Amino acid sequence: MTVRQVLISGAGSGFGRALAQRFAAAGCRVGCADINADSARETAAMLPGDGHRVYQVDIGDDASVARWQSEVAATGEPVDILINNAGIASGGTLLEADMAEWQRVLNINLLGIVRACRAFLPAMQKTGSGHIVNVASFAALAGGPGIMSYGVAKAGAYTLSDQLRAELHGSGIKVSVVCPAFFQTNLLSNWEGSERMRGVAEKLMRDSPDTLDSVSKATFEAIERGDFLILPTKREPMRWRIKRWFPNLYFRQLMKLVASRSRGG
Repeated sequence: MTVRQVLISGAGSGFGRALAQRFAAAGCRVGCADINADSARETAAMLPGDGHRVYQVDIGDDASVARWQSEVAATGEPVDILINNAGIASGGTLLEADMAEWQRVLNINLLGIVRACRAFLPAMQKTGSGHIVNVASFAALAGGPGIMSYGVAKAGAYTLSDQLRAELHGSGIKVSVVCPAFFQTNLLSNWEGSERMRGVAEKLMRDSPDTLDSVSKATFEAIERGDFLILPTKREPMRWRIKRWFPNLYFRQLMKLVASRSRGG
């Protein structure tokens, strides 16, 4: 049986590590990529099976991503699944987020995905197979106040995935985009911007009914099915339906929720 090779950026912790564990348990060989090589090695060491690899990659840097692609190509094994998971969290309004924050968040959360797709897509096109999975956020689909740069970057990741899916139709290459809401993970360890919004995000994560285990399981199963839009947190499928079918109602409910939280409710 052919062993699938799965590349995961941001595999050194949190959601990326949990996905690495899921795919390794399914018999895949996992390439653990992270800006922190020690964290990537820790992930690889805890995975079942053998042949897992470690890559130190800064997805915000052209040369680093090009080196990653060269190292993967040198293995002689095709990439079956590319999971673009690495990113940073940010918070603040349009005016609170300065241009340095905008540039950093867009460079990593959006252009990092562009770099990785451009690096690994040509080889997939040669084989006529593969699966690109981009991790965005529910903020990409339904914006809210206070996460401006993050929401815009993730919306770009969603639209990139939608466009890429259309471009690759009929090629044998699948595209998925993962859009979770806040859940209990280490997302805030790479936080940019407003400390006020960091506190809000921490509360949302604490109050979430979702866990790292449940979200990674739902995501893994949806990737295996070949779903395009993956909403792995429990409340978001219904929220997405309301947003699409009754946008004004959704907006009113969102504003009531924001007002309640601002009062400490």
